[in-house]
Amino acid sequence: MSNKPSFIAYAVRQRPDAEKANWTAIGVAWAHKKGGGFNIELEATPLDGRIVLMPPKDDEPDGVRG
Repeated sequence: MSNKPSFIAYAVRQRPDAEKANWTAIGVAWAHKKGGGFNIELEATPLDGRIVLMPPKDDEPDGVRG
């Protein structure tokens, strides 16, 4: 695995009183060397079970979306 993950894992929750959803980085995912899958490391589990994988942002030092 390379140091830079293929994807950042986010828990995304839409709050009824907020206009925008709350995105919280909860882990990372790396593509398998031979393809066909991903290794995922989570630091937390979302309450509603919804995880969104997004590619890291190039303009952020840790790749996490602000």
